[in-house]
Amino acid sequence: MNTLQCVIADDEPIARQILENYIKEIPNLKLVASCKNAFEVMEVFQNNTIDVLFLDINMPKLSGLSLLKTMQQKPKVIITTAYPEYAIEGFELSVTDYLLKPFSLERFIQAVLKVKENPSNHMVHSSIAEEGIKTSIFVKSDKKIIKINFEKIQYIEAYGNYIKIYTDKMILTPYTLSDFLDKLPNNFLRIHKSSIINFNKLKLIDGNQVMLNNNVKLPIGKLYRKAILDRV
Repeated sequence: MNTLQCVIADDEPIARQILENYIKEIPNLKLVASCKNAFEVMEVFQNNTIDVLFLDINMPKLSGLSLLKTMQQKPKVIITTAYPEYAIEGFELSVTDYLLKPFSLERFIQAVLKVKENPSNHMVHSSIAEEGIKTSIFVKSDKKIIKINFEKIQYIEAYGNYIKIYTDKMILTPYTLSDFLDKLPNNFLRIHKSSIINFNKLKLIDGNQVMLNNNVKLPIGKLYRKAILDRV
């Protein structure tokens, strides 16, 4: 995926430092500038193509929302503020996400993922095919954000508050099985309360088990057997 050029706009030094540290944790994010007011942001935008703006609302002289209203071509904007009352106005200006301070690294990653799933028009997003069908997903795993192509997934297993995604390797990510199934295309099928398979990888059904192309065998839950046979 292309590197996202980003800018921080916040008048609080500690807030800027936290964001700078968070950005360092995310692959494909490059910090172009860390600004303390809206006028510094304007100067940066005159000389750079920016993909993401992390924007505080309460800044001196010109607020974050007022800055947005002056911008003819907006990047993806993630509001970072201690003031929840501006959320509606923020979303009316088409911000990508609204982070209330203090926010965790995990919440920050969720906001960045929204940017990656809905890129700016000038960017090429490799997870969307030309016909508009989503072909991949980004997940958090061990402080990294990993892109997974759906066609590479063999099966998925529940693991407490996490799931295990099996491709040519195993990827552990904090999802519930139900939530993750909602993000998958329709060739994925739940066969048990604890597992989902890529139906395109199904090799055979043997009694109360399925075998996948990689010869992995998984049990079929009673509640899911009819749905599998109907699909076949």
